[in-house]
Parts: sequence; C-alpha cells; structure tokens
Amino acid sequence: MPTVQRLSPHDASNAARWDAFVLACPSATFFHRSGWQKIMREVFRHDTHFLYVEANGRIEGVLPLAHVKSMLFGNSLVSLPFAVYGGVAATSDAAARELEEEAQRIAQRLGVDHLELRHVAARHADWPLQDLYVTFRKEILPDEEANMLAIPRKQRAMVRKGIKNGLRSDIDADVDRFFALYADNVHRHGTPALPKRYFQALRDEFGQDCDVLTVSAPEGRPLSSVLSFYFRDEVLPYYAGDDESARDLAANDFKYWELMRRSCARGLKLFDYGRSKQGTGSYSFKKNWGFEPQPLHYEYRLYKRDAIPQNNPANAKYKLLIETWRRMPIGMANWLGPFVVRNLG
Repeated sequence: MPTVQRLSPHDASNAARWDAFVLACPSATFFHRSGWQKIMREVFRHDTHFLYVEANGRIEGVLPLAHVKSMLFGNSLVSLPFAVYGGVAATSDAAARELEEEAQRIAQRLGVDHLELRHVAARHADWPLQDLYVTFRKEILPDEEANMLAIPRKQRAMVRKGIKNGLRSDIDADVDRFFALYADNVHRHGTPALPKRYFQALRDEFGQDCDVLTVSAPEGRPLSSVLSFYFRDEVLPYYAGDDESARDLAANDFKYWELMRRSCARGLKLFDYGRSKQGTGSYSFKKNWGFEPQPLHYEYRLYKRDAIPQNNPANAKYKLLIETWRRMPIGMANWLGPFVVRNLG
C-alpha cells in the first residue's frame, strides 16, 4: 500500500530521490524540485510540508506545500507560493489521492482559511477555481532563423530594432544588475520587491538551472534583465526588470529574443513565457509574440472563507496602497517590500 511520507529539510538522500522522480514525472515542473523547501524556509520563514508517496520502495507522487500566515493577507496552505505551477505530481491516481487527502488533513489541523493547489490541468470540477491566470508555452524550433520568422511581424520588427540599436546580451555572474532593474521596475508599478537575497538564493540553490541574462546599451548601461529557470528541455524566463528607456530602445523584445536564441543553440525545445493575468499588458505582450494563452487551474478548498482570495494588484481595494507605494522613496520601498511580499506568494 502507498504511504505518505514527509521530506525532511535536511534529508539529502531522499531529496535526491525526490528530484529524480520530479525529473522523470511528466506532470512535474521546475517548482516541484526539492530545493524550494530550503528557499521557503530560509528566505521567507514559511513552514513547509513536502509530501511524497512511496510504494514498494519507489516514489509515486510528490506535493510541495508551504504554510503562509499573515494578518493582512490571510492564513493559507499553498502549493506553492511564488510558483506559477504546483499541486500534485504523481504517476498514479492512488498516489495523487493520498497526497491530496493528507494535504487536506494538514490544512484542517493548521486551521488555515484555505488550501490552494496550483495545477496546470484540472483535477476537481467541484472545487472552487481561480480563473484569473493563464500561461504561455510554445515550441522552440531547431533553427535560429525559423524562430525569428515565427515571431509576428510587429514584434519581429522590435527585435530587429534592438539589434540595429547595437544592444548586447550577457549572462551575469551575480544578481546585482538584475536586481537594480527589477526593483526599480516593480516600484514604478506600485508593488513591493522581493528581497535581493531571494534571487541570490535561487542562483545558489539551483546552480546552472538558474541564470541571469542582462541587455545593455552600446556604452554598457544596463537596460533590461531576466532571471530564468531551466527544467528538462524547457526555459522559463521568470523574473524580469527594465529601465524606463528600455521600451524606446526595444530592449525588452531583444532580451527575450536573445534568451530564445541562446536556448535554441543549447538544444532546448520549449519556451515557457510564464503566467499573466488576463487583460494585462504582459498578457498582450506575450500574445503579440505569437504565444497562445493556456488556462491554469488553481483549485481551492475553502475552510474559513466564503470566496477565493484576490491578493493581487487587480483587486480594487489595493488601489490606494499601490499609489502610495509608487510615491515611496525606492530605498524605503526596497527595505519594507520583503516584509510585505513574503506573505503574498
């Protein structure tokens, strides 16, 4: 019979078994990797419950969970905060059921307001569903010029504009240039920045499967930067930041082209543009690159609330907070931001 076990944060042997399963399991994602447990615990101070099902000495399913408790944003058990994908990854229905049932027992024992599982594919038609988000994924063609021609004409012209402007891209050895652009970018949008040490922790934990690409002007001034994850044959540009002048110089389009071009050269097969909220600028940008939206299925079990929480900038009740944050000096915003954003996920 399958039994549910819990991965200890300090159990390197079982962490290796966990990651071997994740790498082989078709429904697993980069966000199912065991390294996220260390990130959740050490950077954000969230308690974790990384569950796995074992039968006959083999892992048959995993479910990474973190407990996020906040006076401002509520009390929840989530798979997984700061991840676009999560939930159950299993090779059998029995293992998936065991994991979800254990997650519900833990949620009720902790007294959370809700349990949230960020599935790519629907699992429970009778669970409340957050339908705000979509993802964008598209094949990387084996030929560089074919990838260029696959970009719709208007955005392709922006890429060529960036090339004409003499922009260059480099893989950075640290997160310094990335963080400066990222923090300034989110501040202009009125949202708190994740701490710099979080991005460094991602680089340290995931090694060559996490890198930073930065685009510079001909004189060397950083314009645009992206931190990406690599999983199997996929590249996932995940966090990004741009200077205010990046748009006029086409640095943003050039940045993603350079990432796609480099990924093609590495033999990668899929470009994952990541999650966007419907009706936003990022949603339109990705559509304009020829990517089609695919719905995400964030499924909930509600215990102490009547509706799915809407802890995102689209919620009208955060309008005043966003405007206030925009006017805050960036030094203060970067200091205060991590205390706020750690509870959003």
